[in-house]
Amino acid sequence: MMPQTPTTRVCSHCDGFPVVHITTGSLDPDGQRRTLAAACPACKGTGTRTAPAALARAGK
Repeated sequence: MMPQTPTTRVCSHCDGFPVVHITTGSLDPDGQRRTLAAACPACKGTGTRTAPAALARAGK
């Protein structure tokens, strides 16, 4: 049976698509488009995020 809740959290900035390729508009000599890779700055290209830190009450 599969778990009902995912074990990893998907990055809310990129929705799990951390790296995209953007075309520059120019062509290589063999006719293929040149692209640039851009990684999500929030998750640094992993597509996941860490769990939020738990709050703890300190003091009396």
